[in-house]
Amino acid sequence: MTPNFQVNMNEYLPLRDVVFNTLRQAILKGELKPGERLMEIQLANKLGVSRTPIREAIRKLELEGLVLMIPRKGAEVAEITEKSLRDVLEVRKALEELSVQLACERITKDMVKELEKAAEDFRRILKSGDVTEIAQADVQFHDVIYRAADNQRLMQLLNNLGEQMYRYRVEYLKNPEVFGQLLKEHEEIICHIRKGEKEKAVKIVCEHIDNQVAAVSDVIRTKQG
Repeated sequence: MTPNFQVNMNEYLPLRDVVFNTLRQAILKGELKPGERLMEIQLANKLGVSRTPIREAIRKLELEGLVLMIPRKGAEVAEITEKSLRDVLEVRKALEELSVQLACERITKDMVKELEKAAEDFRRILKSGDVTEIAQADVQFHDVIYRAADNQRLMQLLNNLGEQMYRYRVEYLKNPEVFGQLLKEHEEIICHIRKGEKEKAVKIVCEHIDNQVAAVSDVIRTKQG
């Protein structure tokens, strides 16, 4: 079956990044489905490129957890499972707890304003209905907290983990019913960090992540149905 997606050329990006972004979006949007084989020659012909950038893109997608390499079979789109969801979000919860605790101690007035702006940008982008744009805005909100924590190693770990959890974030944000709750949680997180209220900030961040686990688990069970 010929993949049903198009490559969007960007003159400012190297070809390997264009191919990576194209395949990534195709997986996140469901145009490349879980369990589907990624055939290098077929994809190269479809996108009008050589096999080298395809191979490089598949390697990066494997690091994000979006692709699995199967011995003697090749690459295929990874299934979304409750186990992989919980594995990623359990680690994220522990790291997020530490990041908000440090942010409560170290955030500056300028970064509070930046966090408020990120929350407002998220609110505005919700109206677009573009799930990947909404997911990116949510990433930007949390990135401000990570930077406010002022710990390079922690930020590095969270950024690496963020790549692996991006898919689950997109699944969560496909349901507009969660938007009101998300906006409320963002406001409470800002309020508690601004006041330096560590315990309250940690509590709401944990609820924030638990709600995501519960919602995406329901989606997975429904699909398995």
